[in-house]
Amino acid sequence: MLHALSVGAWRSAVSVALESPSGLDDAARVDAIRALEEAACVISAAQAALARELDASQRAAQAEAGVPAARRGLGVAKQVGLARRVSHDRGARHLGLARIVASELPCTWAAWRAGRIGEWKATVIARETACLSLEHRLEVDRLIAGDPVRVEGMGDRELAGLCAAHAARLDASSVTARRRRAESERRVTCRPAPDTMTHVSALLPVKDGVAVHAVLTRAAVRARAAGDERTQGQVMADTLVAAVLAHEQRHQTTQAPAPGEPRAASSTRVNLNVVMSDAALFGTSEDPAHLVGFGPIPAELAREIIAGACAQGEELWLRRLYAHPHTGELASMDTRGRFFRGNLARFIRLRDQTCRTPWCDAPIRHVDHAHPDSTGGPTSDANGQGLCEACNHAKEAPGWRARPGPEGTITTTTPTGHRHTSRPPPVATIRRTDLPPLRVDYILAG
Repeated sequence: MLHALSVGAWRSAVSVALESPSGLDDAARVDAIRALEEAACVISAAQAALARELDASQRAAQAEAGVPAARRGLGVAKQVGLARRVSHDRGARHLGLARIVASELPCTWAAWRAGRIGEWKATVIARETACLSLEHRLEVDRLIAGDPVRVEGMGDRELAGLCAAHAARLDASSVTARRRRAESERRVTCRPAPDTMTHVSALLPVKDGVAVHAVLTRAAVRARAAGDERTQGQVMADTLVAAVLAHEQRHQTTQAPAPGEPRAASSTRVNLNVVMSDAALFGTSEDPAHLVGFGPIPAELAREIIAGACAQGEELWLRRLYAHPHTGELASMDTRGRFFRGNLARFIRLRDQTCRTPWCDAPIRHVDHAHPDSTGGPTSDANGQGLCEACNHAKEAPGWRARPGPEGTITTTTPTGHRHTSRPPPVATIRRTDLPPLRVDYILAG
């Protein structure tokens, strides 16, 4: 029944909103926007219900196949991610929420199914009550979502704060234990931002985070008072970078050199790997480059990075790679080894750039065989794929199958028979198709 009322029926129901113009007056437009928002909430609840059913079914099938209890459910989150066109990590979060809300947060589940709240508010309630016993979790759920009109009108911060307050009142020791565990998971992450910038984020205990921000703020205030023309935000960012790089420089200059080697110059050595065409390197082309760990960057910025390394007297290494003259993908190489090591592993990481699973942008952690070595798969670039840790583990569940195809593709078949094909991103801009079989590009590590 659900399938019969799937995409076509939904599109028919909202076709009036997709017409241009819609023919509605402003009041009707607002009403339609609200109605569609409620429908979107209901649809996300239906996705959660189906994900929960899929999880139960797959676990039962794995039990029949003799999979140990501790490994049952492996690969289900990846199937959910592929179906929703998101990463494995987000698929796992969708699935985890689906399992918890329906069984342990009945009032929240009722509000979600009714379209009064969406997936994010359900996530907030589940997250803030995760440390509680089932009895206390049910109590918070009743207090928060028992009145669907009230929970619908709450903002995200208000909702999180109220859940946390109830949790602390009901079980202070569990909240304390959760805080200590969270402090042990402090970390720093880096992700791309628009305009060739990056977000470097630090997840810190509250006292440390507030202290760091206060120190940077004071530095900015002092600089501005002394006539510095930079904005407060610019001074704070520059102070943070200077402090971190100065720490690295002090560390390197205090390292004892190996016997017979001169002490290194007082400079900050950080390796950056850039893939760019030879034409872009020498300024005859503006083809974008690829900075490993970030993504595409303008050719001008890549040349600036290289020129800066040369100006500081740092070593610069050039390695020739080859791009396909039609697709721009890095071309093949081979090895007879069993494991992906050395240049072959480096090549696959450079070629794939991020996890090869569709819609998964996670960094590559494992270089693995698509067609397993145990069943005759070769250790070659064509049969190799860069995967994040979660995706690599997920494909070990029963029913998964991957095989290399033409032109660098890899097709993965899930336990339900769905097929997903990926291919490496191009690293070169191809303007001619009458070139020889291979074209030289470079990777520069400085």
